[in-house]
Amino acid sequence: MAWSIEPFCASLTSRAPATVTAYRDDVRAFAAWAERLGKAGPGEVGRMDLRRYLAYLGTRGMSRRTISRKAAALRRYFGWLSHRGHIGVDPSQGLCAPAGEGRLPRVLSDEEVRVLLDDPPARAASGVDAARDLRDQAVVELLYGGGLRVAELCGLTVADVDVRACTVTVWGKGSKQRTVPVNRLCLESVRRWAKEGRPQVRGEGEWLFFNGRGNRLTPRDVRRILDRRSLHPTHPHALRHTFATHLLDGGADLRAVQELLGHANLRTTQVYTHVSKERLRAVYSDTHPRAR
Repeated sequence: MAWSIEPFCASLTSRAPATVTAYRDDVRAFAAWAERLGKAGPGEVGRMDLRRYLAYLGTRGMSRRTISRKAAALRRYFGWLSHRGHIGVDPSQGLCAPAGEGRLPRVLSDEEVRVLLDDPPARAASGVDAARDLRDQAVVELLYGGGLRVAELCGLTVADVDVRACTVTVWGKGSKQRTVPVNRLCLESVRRWAKEGRPQVRGEGEWLFFNGRGNRLTPRDVRRILDRRSLHPTHPHALRHTFATHLLDGGADLRAVQELLGHANLRTTQVYTHVSKERLRAVYSDTHPRAR
């Protein structure tokens, strides 16, 4: 049976591709570590081995957040092995890892958003391809205007855009579908790309966005788009964070933001209330005469 890592990953049908990749890497890393200790397979792993492994990760300088994620991957893995009858006892039951630190997500400044959407440096460069510019504009408008995850954006098809209703339909984590309203500026950018730019790209399939090779746009492609258009290195998820924070700053209900983001748990959305408080504190410190 060895470690059965690929069959385990194949069982994660409800998980996002990025999560499956992370779990595969985490389990492979543990298996390599365990084999150095003479463990031939998961049946020889005990609870103390798992605790020693987490302690070892701490000595490698990994953050508590990363160790917590790796512990979750191992609990899922050994739970699967036990359920399938590959091991007699699940050594990961009750396995505790240090809780991840509450890192606040990065929110783009108003100037960063303005440059990304309205005045990107790439547009001033000579010889910019018009079709590519239309695509890039539609991509950043959707990331900020709809709060989409980058994988959701890359998975959009032409049929997912409803021009009349001003909505896009996306498939989120756990293969959950949701309909996201978008503003008219965003929709107009998408419409222009679909009508004027997309036909110039020889892409296969009904994907909304293609890269320069005619393949479906990938998260790496999106990162390159942002790097070309932004003042500073910007991760696609930062636009999602900014979308949520700006909604809450504008008075949106937390439950409504949860629905728009596709969060299964309200606690995931609540981090943005802390971000908004930090922003308010910064505004107060920068503008009130007695706070300086």
